[in-house]
Amino acid sequence: MVRDMEKMRFTRMDQGTDEDFQILKRVHEHTLQELPDRLFGLLRDLRKDTAYNITRYDHCLQSATRALRDGKDEEYVVVALLHDACETLGPFNHGEVIAGILKPFISRDNYWMLAQHGLFQTYFYAAHLGLDPNARDRFKTDPAYERTVEFCARYDEVSFDPDYKNEPLATFEPMARRVLSKEWTPP
Repeated sequence: MVRDMEKMRFTRMDQGTDEDFQILKRVHEHTLQELPDRLFGLLRDLRKDTAYNITRYDHCLQSATRALRDGKDEEYVVVALLHDACETLGPFNHGEVIAGILKPFISRDNYWMLAQHGLFQTYFYAAHLGLDPNARDRFKTDPAYERTVEFCARYDEVSFDPDYKNEPLATFEPMARRVLSKEWTPP
């Protein structure tokens, strides 16, 4: 944890000292330690979204529960859990927002799946809004195309069922902490 009295002294980064940048390193390490709890906070905030048969929070738990019960690997389950966590921050690009946050921790294909799942999900409702349900087809050559189709069909679009028994967030917290554990190094 960064001590309260620690402060970087520079007014321009090119004038910083070794000591300044050790403080900076500790700040980033502390931020990484807090990341899982911040993401869980975003998930919990989704409990306020009650326009569906279940809250968006329960939708995320349901998506992750289905992936877990299907034997998906831990990273995939965590991606399923967090896939809509940033919807309140970016309603037009929530998949890209959470994908950007998780990019340093997950595979290229899971990153791509997160970033694109919003578009792929429209396959199931686009016709009701006068949109092209096959808009996703422009990405057919991407290696993660089928993975994203599967994610939306098996874990996203079906996870609005009030009768489905979800696992609690506590089931997924250790998984998320493992996936999100990474030592900070400068970009």
